[in-house]
Amino acid sequence: MQASDTGAQAGILVTGASGYLGRELLAQARAAGRAATGTHLTNATADVSLDVCDRAAVDDLMARVRPGAVVHTAYLQGGDRMRRVNADGAAHVAAAAARHGARLIHLSTDFVFDGELARPYREDDPPRPVNEYGASKLDGERAVLEAHGGALVVRTSLIYAGAEPAPAERMVLDAVSGRADLAFFEDELRSPVARGDLAAALLELAELSQRGVLHLAGPEPVSRLEFARLIAARHGADPTRLRAGRSAAQAVRRPLDCVLDSSRAYRLLQTPVRGVRAVLTSHHNAAL
Repeated sequence: MQASDTGAQAGILVTGASGYLGRELLAQARAAGRAATGTHLTNATADVSLDVCDRAAVDDLMARVRPGAVVHTAYLQGGDRMRRVNADGAAHVAAAAARHGARLIHLSTDFVFDGELARPYREDDPPRPVNEYGASKLDGERAVLEAHGGALVVRTSLIYAGAEPAPAERMVLDAVSGRADLAFFEDELRSPVARGDLAAALLELAELSQRGVLHLAGPEPVSRLEFARLIAARHGADPTRLRAGRSAAQAVRRPLDCVLDSSRAYRLLQTPVRGVRAVLTSHHNAAL
């Protein structure tokens, strides 16, 4: 795959750079010597305040920064603004990136699928979200691809193993410590991906001309319960203290098996993407 001259020679803009993935993207880009700008909404750990729902503000920032590449990670998982951020906001970022000639990587989710296929989902499998979050992210994907002909939509899964615990990891630590009474789904399969691996892969993809939809998640499917037990053990806690639950019994429907087939991404990339056991059973913190 040929490198994108624009993305390779100019700086990078990371939306949602105060978030778990965004912070890592910004740090890795800067460590590699790239000019990098990050946006935030309410958390000033990033450089610039930006509400992606404000189309004029998005366009103004793009005109001022003039990035060669944009990695759009800003999203919401719930709340009154979820659809506006995940669909309208994504459209605003994509349209502005297209107008200013920037490469665009847009982050999406395995929750665009219904979890009923009984095999890992490929990029050409039809999405069928079963809840409002998945539907809002699918609408965002479609808006991005319509607004930016060269955009790459990257679907991923549970992100973990940063310098600080991810939200999924904090839930486990709260449960094993007794701070929270939580159950972990034994019937829900995902493809967890280490934060550092995903960020490095996304920055590599920003240099390529790949467009359309690409799945990029971990190579080792696990249930949410199995994932939680691995996290507990990694932090020296007793995995047997974790309580099992059933996703199928929840009031809000969730996809039960949305494992992603990321083989296309693995063929494209030089960046290694490790399985969850290789990451969480490592004896060296640096491996995270």
